[in-house]
Amino acid sequence: MNPQAKLIFSMSLLLGTTITISSNHWMMAWTGLEVNTLAILPLISKSHHPRAIEASTKYFLVQATASTLLLFSSASNAWFTGQWDITQLTHPVSCTLLTTAISMKLGLVPFHFWFPEILQGSSLMTSLLLATIMKFPPTILLLLTSPSLNPTLLSVMAIASAALGGWMGLNQTQIRKIMAFSSISHLGWMIIILIYSPKLTLITFYIYSLTTAAIFFTLNSTNTLKLPTLMSMWSKIPTLAAALMLTLLSLAGLPPLTGFLPKWLIIQELTKQELTTMATTIALLSLLGLFFYLRLAYCATITLPPNSTNHMKQWHTNKSINMLTSILITLSTMLLPLSPTILTIP
Repeated sequence: MNPQAKLIFSMSLLLGTTITISSNHWMMAWTGLEVNTLAILPLISKSHHPRAIEASTKYFLVQATASTLLLFSSASNAWFTGQWDITQLTHPVSCTLLTTAISMKLGLVPFHFWFPEILQGSSLMTSLLLATIMKFPPTILLLLTSPSLNPTLLSVMAIASAALGGWMGLNQTQIRKIMAFSSISHLGWMIIILIYSPKLTLITFYIYSLTTAAIFFTLNSTNTLKLPTLMSMWSKIPTLAAALMLTLLSLAGLPPLTGFLPKWLIIQELTKQELTTMATTIALLSLLGLFFYLRLAYCATITLPPNSTNHMKQWHTNKSINMLTSILITLSTMLLPLSPTILTIP
């Protein structure tokens, strides 16, 4: 892609995100989401591969449907209440429609079917954008409207997302699909605590984005797309493979790594709210995701490649390991000592 075009689309992504998260009027928020959608479509289809074209078409149709529902929910709320303010969403039908629209945009169960297929058809860096930055504006809209949303509906969707994200990732060999189901599973953790502590939703999103960025940058540096290719990593780049293993275990939420922090705080908050059954259920469901994270870590660090490989040797690094990857890996594994500071944030 032309560097100038890539710069324009990247700046449009930043502009659309900024418009949505800084607006208090539904029309401005909708405009920012549309700018985001239009900016990411060329980045998805830039390889001109049939899978990329298919992914961009699916993404456009899903996001257009979700945006239409969001606009309809805000318009119906304005019809009944006379308010276009985002924080004044009070009509029950409008709240249900908004929950549906944001769930489609985020890829929450039962509106998750598009997300793994689109990540599989995109490049690694575009998949990173879809899994992190593109989920930020809808998450902010959920935070702003959280007092009006239905706690039971959100809890059911969160438990279902954690269950399906872990269950569907068990049998995958494509790393981008595994990361897609990982994203769905983490969305369940973010949504389950949304009503009770929006601050924890943001903390979970930030740490998930940080860890996912570290993994995608590492995979991009080694040009790794499948589990068989990952198996040859340890014998060629052992230091990076060990760092990738720690980052994957952090994403799984194992102590004493950074990824344990949000799960610890969420379970603690749910217990304070006397929702012990819900906390136990989602903690047990996270064990499903732990299986495929451990399988990825096992392939990256313990399994040696066979002497006669029947696939192209894709283990050569296509670029040098930059400083950003090192910083992201360090932050995604060593931030747990910050937990006392985070707990004091009002």
